[in-house]
Amino acid sequence: MIKSKLFLTCLVLVFILVLGYWALGSDWRRLIMSAPTDANVLFWNTEQRDAGFRMVDRVPFLVKSRKVKTAEPTWQLQKAEELNLDFDLDAHIEKNRASAVVVLQNGKIRLERYNLDFDQNGRWTSFSVAKSFTSTLVGAAIKDGFISSLDDSVVKYIPGLKGSVYEQVSVEQLLTMSSGVAWNEDYQDPNSDVAKFNYHVADDGLSNLVSYMSQLTRAHAPGTTWNYSTGETNLIGILVGNAVKRPLADYLTEKIWQPLGMQQDASWLLSSDGVEISGCCIQAATRDFARFGQFILDGAKVNGESIVPNDWISKATKTRMPIGQVGRGYGYQWWTFDDGAYTAYGIFGQSIFIDPDNKLVIATNSNWRSATGSENGERQAREAFHDAIRAAAVQAK
Repeated sequence: MIKSKLFLTCLVLVFILVLGYWALGSDWRRLIMSAPTDANVLFWNTEQRDAGFRMVDRVPFLVKSRKVKTAEPTWQLQKAEELNLDFDLDAHIEKNRASAVVVLQNGKIRLERYNLDFDQNGRWTSFSVAKSFTSTLVGAAIKDGFISSLDDSVVKYIPGLKGSVYEQVSVEQLLTMSSGVAWNEDYQDPNSDVAKFNYHVADDGLSNLVSYMSQLTRAHAPGTTWNYSTGETNLIGILVGNAVKRPLADYLTEKIWQPLGMQQDASWLLSSDGVEISGCCIQAATRDFARFGQFILDGAKVNGESIVPNDWISKATKTRMPIGQVGRGYGYQWWTFDDGAYTAYGIFGQSIFIDPDNKLVIATNSNWRSATGSENGERQAREAFHDAIRAAAVQAK
């Protein structure tokens, strides 16, 4: 009898555990089955990224985040006739491990697809697409009077950098990644700056990020050489936060997310210092990334008035620094093209591509097999995809 009761109790417990496991939902089950073993996302495997990219803001024991809140009424996206493409879109999405594609033309959805068990109600991480959000908040802070001028020294807003090479760097030089400060952004090198800086622990009374950046050395004269640096966009975030005297997520909520009526709350991951990782890590619905692109395309306007200075978008989205590639350059945290298009890019295949001539926005989330997509051709395939969408949009005018 005792053995029978023990067996029955064990059976009930197993049933409860199984039921609880399934009640967690598919995202949590996927994360449990592919739990990351390394704190650095650059060294997760494909399955871990599939799970983590949609869940990273829901695991506070791994990394904390701050909510970006939306408000009613929701910005309703109307649908128009689907673009007529001359290639197999579903095959492209599958081969290049896209989780979502949302294409807007004239503010209406012309194409929308989801993959990797993702859908329009989920949030996917942005990586460096967040840089273009941060840049826009700089413009907002100037319009609001919190930042006096792009010519100001960085140390005016980040006093902890006094005595470092950043004393000679302007806000604009940070925005254009032309500070001249030495920085290694190699995603495959565990000893690169981009791999190490988030794990620096300060012993000089400064925040961890400011402490790390203050120890860097000069490689070029300020304003002369472009060098991609996520660390410096993180400095821009601290600069804006200090200037507006509130968290970046709250400022994004106030200036963009609520006034536009994004479809759902977003989140912004926090560093060990408890501030937003502004060079990275906004989690949002792909439709909301597309809405942000449309907002920029329309002049960053809320109720008919731009939240940034009148010339900000034209300056931010035009080449301010050459990057050594024909027909391309870098603006204020936007990648630029000589034909007038511009884009926000993030590792593993995140992007918001904007073509003003065709009133086109292409928002894509992905989990490429490598950070840059160069090893398996995903990056080149994305360029070809954008070109194909633009060609279809021209025909649809």
